[in-house]
Amino acid sequence: MRVLAIETSTLAGGVALLEHGRVVGEYALDVRVTHSERLMPAIDRLFVDAGWEPSTLGGLAVSVGPGSFTGLRIGISTAKGLALALDVPVAAVPTLDALAFRLPFAAAPVCPVLAARRDEVYASLYRWSEGAMRREWEYLALPPAELAARLPADAILLGDGAALVPAPGARRAPASVSAPAAAAVGELGLARLRAGDVVDAGALVPLYLRPPEAELRRRAGAVH
Repeated sequence: MRVLAIETSTLAGGVALLEHGRVVGEYALDVRVTHSERLMPAIDRLFVDAGWEPSTLGGLAVSVGPGSFTGLRIGISTAKGLALALDVPVAAVPTLDALAFRLPFAAAPVCPVLAARRDEVYASLYRWSEGAMRREWEYLALPPAELAARLPADAILLGDGAALVPAPGARRAPASVSAPAAAAVGELGLARLRAGDVVDAGALVPLYLRPPEAELRRRAGAVH
């Protein structure tokens, strides 16, 4: 199966093409330019370089958050449009899953952490068991100190929010795996597509752990 993967939940976004689980091509999006300006040109270039026609896709995989509200809307809107135009299924991949997947077969628990606004981080906890990654916590939005108090002593932290967590004894993954990768979104998405775990394109929505800033401002105005 040929899969297009889209990751726009962080500034370090990207797109990737996979065939039967093998990464055929992957491009990072330029963080100096908004994803809306770079996403479709990067996708077009991927297809040209791979020598593929979009009509040969078997499915799409898209990162659905938590993460940047604006970035997620752009990526999900693009995935919706492509899925409807090409009549292919879509797999929704939580961003924290994709980030944890960057440390495959880790012997210790893995805690991906993404910086959020309002002095919070997004996080969860994963373990590898019998060759499979299993999530042990729900997806959380919480203060870094609260996350530090919950962490297992041998946890490995990774992600752009890892440095915010006051856990001196915790191990930190290299900066090279600090962002979710489109290829990881594609691999996890392929597993979901094969299992029939797909989302109707019209029902595809971001995974928000708290309201967007605009909604919070609207609520604050309503109170006054």
